[in-house]
Amino acid sequence: MDSKLLREKIRNNNFNQPTCGFAKDYIQTNLVIVTNDYADDFEKFCNLNPKPCPIIEKLGSGSYTPYKSAPSADIRTDIVSYKKFEDGNLVDTLGNLVDEWKDDFVTFLLGCSFSFEFALSKEGIFMPHFEKNGNVAMYSTNIETKSTSYFSGPLVVSMRWIPEDKIEKVISITSKYEKNHGAPIHVGDPTEIGINDLDNPDFGEYWKKQGDGDVPVFWACGVTPQVAIKKAKIPVVYTHSPGYMFVTDLKDEEK
Repeated sequence: MDSKLLREKIRNNNFNQPTCGFAKDYIQTNLVIVTNDYADDFEKFCNLNPKPCPIIEKLGSGSYTPYKSAPSADIRTDIVSYKKFEDGNLVDTLGNLVDEWKDDFVTFLLGCSFSFEFALSKEGIFMPHFEKNGNVAMYSTNIETKSTSYFSGPLVVSMRWIPEDKIEKVISITSKYEKNHGAPIHVGDPTEIGINDLDNPDFGEYWKKQGDGDVPVFWACGVTPQVAIKKAKIPVVYTHSPGYMFVTDLKDEEK
């Protein structure tokens, strides 16, 4: 299905699963909504950390229409699941933000690695979570982001098992998607980036490797801001639930 139809299904509560593998050739994004008081500092955090936080679009104060990436969309209703944080604590998971919305909200749409997975699949790179419309495994690392006045914390990565003989091809393909996390930040031993238990991701779902020659490959992940938000303890922030992305009208080739 195309992006508009998927968003319509989400808006009408007719779609309630992770968006991975749906609207396959459209760019999907992470969502962060902060108040005006923190918007400039969050934008600075994104610009200092472009691998995990590539800005696809920043909406004007109070706007819930992403005119650049999906002009018929409504940020308040077109995501399956939203998270609400107060003072760094997750206080609610919501189906929409209509009753929550305020005029001083500033929305950021950040690139997502789901966007390059269709390109990988077309090259014969099999990823179980993509083929089965599941959620990717995500982990906090020992790599620190560049901090701002309010935002700091560890880099979060997504992991995919890649056959060793296809790693160079995967790096070549994903490096072209700079607005969707680009090339991997690490290949191989997860303990080198502070991940000691691959079987138990911090976010998403774990998928077993398919072959003996599979190697874990890690990309910077747009869930990184959610960890920074918890640490910042600012009054209120809204995000998507990991894996339940905002689907834009931008095509993957517009990377």
